[in-house]
Amino acid sequence: MRLAVYPGSFDPITRGHVDVIERACVVFDRLVVAVLVNTRKSPSLDAAERVELIRAAVDAELGPACAERGEVISSLYPTTASL
Repeated sequence: MRLAVYPGSFDPITRGHVDVIERACVVFDRLVVAVLVNTRKSPSLDAAERVELIRAAVDAELGPACAERGEVISSLYPTTASL
């Protein structure tokens, strides 16, 4: 299994981020989008909100085929959620 980890603050998620996720879904069997906290930035959204926005963006832009291949995690958000 080919696994990729895509770390970032994703505050906010952009079309560029979604493009990278889309390309990774084609190349890798599994993709983990890791929502991180950058202490040098003042986030406009908390980690839980960013996780939900990433899931919504991937669902809307890429559909279930990509969503089934990945998950979104955050060290501050104790549960994992599929893309």
